[in-house]
Amino acid sequence: MEDRPVVPHYTQGGIECIDAIRAATVGLSGFEGFLAGNLIKYVWRFKFKNGIDDLEKANVYLNWLKQEQSKE
Repeated sequence: MEDRPVVPHYTQGGIECIDAIRAATVGLSGFEGFLAGNLIKYVWRFKFKNGIDDLEKANVYLNWLKQEQSKE
């Protein structure tokens, strides 16, 4: 993996958010993977960056992901 700058709100418990997203979205593709990745990102950082605003953004991505799942 390439060297990445350490950004405190994306590094928790010694784990980078991008690595958690990569692991959590294995088997997902396209729009579904995009939605799930953003949902994880906003939940991951809410306590350390934008608080309730990030949780509201996460909720938007969750609702979109639920809509996509309901189409299947």
